Amino acid sequence: MLRSFARTFASSGIFVLLPVFVQAQAFSFSIGTASAAPGQKSTGYLEVPAGVDAATNIPVIVINGEKRGPVLALVSGAHGTEYTSIVAVEELINVLDPSQIAGTVILVPLVNIQSFEQKVPHLNPVDSKSMNRFYPGKADGTQTERASFVITKQVVDRCDYLIDYHGGDLDESLRPYAYWAPTGKETQDQISKRMVLAFGLDHIIIWRDRPTDLAATRYLDNTSTARGKPSIVVEAGYAGTVEREDVALLVDGTFSAMRALKMLSGDPRPIENPVWFDRVVDIISDGPGIWYPLVKRGSYVQEGMKIGFVTDYFGKRILEARAPVSGVILHINALPSLKKGDNIADIGAIAAHAP
Repeated sequence: MLRSFARTFASSGIFVLLPVFVQAQAFSFSIGTASAAPGQKSTGYLEVPAGVDAATNIPVIVINGEKRGPVLALVSGAHGTEYTSIVAVEELINVLDPSQIAGTVILVPLVNIQSFEQKVPHLNPVDSKSMNRFYPGKADGTQTERASFVITKQVVDRCDYLIDYHGGDLDESLRPYAYWAPTGKETQDQISKRMVLAFGLDHIIIWRDRPTDLAATRYLDNTSTARGKPSIVVEAGYAGTVEREDVALLVDGTFSAMRALKMLSGDPRPIENPVWFDRVVDIISDGPGIWYPLVKRGSYVQEGMKIGFVTDYFGKRILEARAPVSGVILHINALPSLKKGDNIADIGAIAAHAP
């Protein structure tokens, strides 16, 4: 799960897609070892060379439409046990038809292969770093930093729009939601807002406090946004499960967003009255113990309400977790195991006004 802290942002409700961000695509498109002519689909790898640690190859797919249009990047698997988002992008590889697409789609279904294969949540086990915290990366860094560098150069710099897919990790019981990060650039913000509404997830976090230094953008979507490219984050799936309903949210949402971008024919199906959050508050464990939740993902809670408790290994209660704000449980720890510093829950504080 991608965690953030955000504040209220107010902007115009007018959504107009302008061609300023669009690269007309009419020729073969190559990325990594994948190359596709118009009307073709190709698979290959983003090759991350060895450095202070091992090399890795990240799967990449190019679907090059028969018609001119923009370049859209779809990226998942930065956290390799957020399975629903990975499966959803894998499904998109098969169902997106280049004969129906205007433009080009770059799909990166699994960034963190080692996390996926070893069932390690949150981090890349090669260097113990999150693969969504070190953008734009470094050519001479550890594997995570080198992979981030390659993705920045070959995916972010080549696309016009980007969608970053996440979900509940093995220890996170998460309800679906999205992030929208306004920049203050009116045209770019109108497009990214249209994208997030078209995607259709009914809970949206307004994420305004973002790094602005291009050399330290940290997150994938922020790296794209800071470079002037409308981008959003979407999350579905929880605690290692792959439910058809959650996969469909991400697949159908992608189709709708692509219609909003005029990359597929037909009209998008935007969410009309989403719940907007102006900040997200973490509840953190101050020591090890056994976690007993009293509420579920998606629950509405009041400030001060008890949401669970922690015992020591003799069954003695050592912590009562209470909601520091009123709002919605966006995710709650799914496992009994806790250590100091673990995230117990995230609560979204509902914005007073829609942006």
